[in-house]
Formats: sequence, structure tokens, C-alpha cells
Amino acid sequence: MIRVEMLATGDEVLHGQIVDSNAAWLAEVLFQNGLPMTSRQTVGDDINELVTVLTERSKVADVLIVNGGLGPTSDDLSAQAAAKAAGVPLVMQEAWLAKMEAFFAGRGRKMADSNRKQAEIPAGAEMLDNPVGTACGFAMQLNRCWIFFTPGVPSEYKVMVEQQILPRLKARFSLPAPPVCLRMTTFGRGESDLASEIEPLPLPEGVVMGYRASMPIIELKLNGPASKLAEMEQFWQQVRAIVGESVIFEGTEILPEQVSRRLKEQNLRLAVSEQFTAGLLQWQLASAAAPLAAGNVLPARSETLSEIVARGSQLARDTGADLALVVGGMEEGILAFALHTPEGSWGQTVKFNVNRHGLKARQDVAAMMALNMLRRWMNGMEVTTGHGWIDVVGTLKA
Repeated sequence: MIRVEMLATGDEVLHGQIVDSNAAWLAEVLFQNGLPMTSRQTVGDDINELVTVLTERSKVADVLIVNGGLGPTSDDLSAQAAAKAAGVPLVMQEAWLAKMEAFFAGRGRKMADSNRKQAEIPAGAEMLDNPVGTACGFAMQLNRCWIFFTPGVPSEYKVMVEQQILPRLKARFSLPAPPVCLRMTTFGRGESDLASEIEPLPLPEGVVMGYRASMPIIELKLNGPASKLAEMEQFWQQVRAIVGESVIFEGTEILPEQVSRRLKEQNLRLAVSEQFTAGLLQWQLASAAAPLAAGNVLPARSETLSEIVARGSQLARDTGADLALVVGGMEEGILAFALHTPEGSWGQTVKFNVNRHGLKARQDVAAMMALNMLRRWMNGMEVTTGHGWIDVVGTLKA
């Protein structure tokens, strides 16, 4: 098995000042190409630490992808560290330097002298093109490891991985078939609750069951070799039966996208009125290109469940929408929702534990609950339902 590792560089990543989204993206891309990432680590802007880590990992990994540290400033040390680890000098790539100068000239600017270092790579290294930025990447052999150095800017990094690194890996290695990953996203039951029923099931050999809690959902993943697909699908069917109506989608289609697709399939238009979620629900739906009628975001005010339900019906009439979804204001942890449809209107009131989660988490949950009411109606299911740790304290059908 090919051992592929990642090394992220930079004090801002090491100290949590920015989220390392590049690592998550790379792990997914490698997995889909039959090269699951074996490990990853982060090192700060320290030349000696960088040299030490590069030397250590080059004796263990087959492939190491280093991200960051190719910029023009004094804390960008990747090329210098690579040269020091290999015991070779840095060499100016004149063709790349000319390309950089032309890049700045084309924008009416003179290139700063500090940018010159972005055209220097260790002697003997292979330069990697960067069609969307000024820092070239490079690849080099150190001990047993093939090391790729990439820029930290996500747009540049992703292009380099896809256009420069993956083709080289596929040309050198005989890659196995990508592993199978079955995904299921649930809403309404806790992680421990689901695990207590799923864990006793016998897993096929070489297959791993995983859980990921990301407020307000629980994602279930079943990972295994392609040769085990038939057994995995049989196991997955048992998981579906356990999860039941808590499944909101399988695969990678998120709930707003699913709702948007179903609205279009059924030729329905939706109006949305929000208080507690402050426009979050409309933003999610608009981002998924849902067919929306005019909606509104209102300040918090005291309303009964029957008033919330009546407001949904009125909103549909006023906008000519087929459906209307309303999220009320929260008072002492109590929040009301309403869904108006051609078949009638439903409302439910739930109680949050306001000390358990922050405002943003509660808004995310509320938006999910509203979308879930709509999803359930479009799927012919009972509209109002419990939500695990959130208690339903009232329902209304009009």
C-alpha cells in the first residue's frame, strides 16, 4: 500500500488562526483516487523544525504533499527548508521569473524584489506549473519519498493537485480501485443513540463504520474495499432500517439542495418568513437555487402557534406561492414553526435547552428543522415529529 502523507505549514495553521480546509479537501480527493491519506501533521514557520520534519517523513512516507510556505515573505520557508534537507542550493528558474514579471506588468505594476524568491527551487527539483498564481510548486526525491511542495492559497493549491500532482502519481504508481464510501446523513437522533443499535451488527471483514457529529446532523459512513461492495450494501440496508425516518439524505446532496430539487420536480414555489433564523433559511435555499416567492425576515415578536400557522397561510396567499414556511421568534427556549401546503397547514412548537448550545448552533438546528418539515411533507411523511434532544411541546393541524 502506498503511504501518502500531508504536511501543512504555517504558524497561522498550527495555532488555529485559520481552518485548514486544504487538508480536508486533499483527503477526499486522494480517497476518491484510491490513495487514502495515511497521516497528516502541521508545523510552524521554523526552518529547523521544517527540515527535521521533512527529513523524518521522507524516511517513512512514499509520497508527501507539503502545503504552504511558497509565498514572497520572510516566513515562507518551504523551498529553503527543502534545499537544506536535501543538501543542495536553491536555483533560480529564469523562465518562471520572467512569467512572474509579465504577470505584474500586465496589471500595470512592478514586481517587488521579494517576489523573486518564488522562482527559486532546490537544485534537481522538478518545477510544477501554477497557472493561477505567482508561486511555482516543485517536486523532489528525498530519501525514499517523493515530495510535492504546493502553495497554501486554496485556488492555486487545488489546481496544482489536480493538474500536476495526481497525473504524476497515476503515471508512477499502479493505483488500487478507490475504496467504497457509503454515506448517510441523519437528523433527529443522537450519535450514541444510533451507535447503540448499529454497533452490535456484525461488520464485513475489512469494513469500517464511522460516525461524525456536526451540529445539527449525524453523518454515518461505511468505508471498505470495492471487493466488499455487495456485503457492504447488505449491511447498509440494516443501518437504513435502524435509522428509519431520521435519514434526511444519502450520498453528498445536502438538505437545501434536495429540497430545491424536489420543489422543481413537483413544480412548487415556496415563500419563507423568518424571525429566529434571521434569513439563514432563505440564504440556504437561494444558494441551492430553490424556486422562491417573495419572503421576509421579521423582528422577534410574541406569537401563539395558531398565529404562526395563520401567518404561513396568509404569506402563501399574498405571494401566490404554493407553499409557505415560517420560523417564529424564540422566547425562553420555545420556538414555533409552520408549514402551509395545498393540503393544509401544520405547526409545531419545540423547546431548546438554551444553555446547551450557542446562538449560531441553535439557528442552524432551527433552519434544519424547518427544512425537514418541508422534506417530510414532500415525501408523504408525517410533518411534525420529534428531534432527539429537542422536545416537541405542541402541534397543530389546520
